[in-house]
Amino acid sequence: MRHGKKFNHLGRKTAHRKAMLANMACSLIEHKRINTTVAKAKAVKQFVEPLITKSKEDTTHNRRLVFAKLRSKEAVTELFRDVSSKVADRPGGYTRIIKLGNRLGDNADMAMIELVDFNEIYSPNEGKKKNTRRSRRSKSSTAAPVETSTVDTNEEE
Repeated sequence: MRHGKKFNHLGRKTAHRKAMLANMACSLIEHKRINTTVAKAKAVKQFVEPLITKSKEDTTHNRRLVFAKLRSKEAVTELFRDVSSKVADRPGGYTRIIKLGNRLGDNADMAMIELVDFNEIYSPNEGKKKNTRRSRRSKSSTAAPVETSTVDTNEEE
């Protein structure tokens, strides 16, 4: 039976696991993306997403709760200053896990975990750029008769 087994213990004792997850979460907040194994990435995702949700409301109580988990003053400051402003309108799903393949040494499944709003490649703003390109194409098709009219004036001369 698997009663009460809600998270992966990652083959570590409780203190080691909590310290590792806190360190990985601090690195994720600081660098916006980290490479790790798939199992650790899933564990970090469960660890860091409630902290990001708490950072949306900047109160002393929430800062103390987050600091108790992260154990890094710089990471808490970065989380409440920069990250919370980017994810303010997002209802959840602050991280993304991208599988990278297998590690050469021990063939472990590797993954990259990143904060969604800090990736320029997958950001929704890029989709808006594509829309403006499409509108330029439609304008260029309307601009074609204008060019022919300039050619017509040259032929009359």
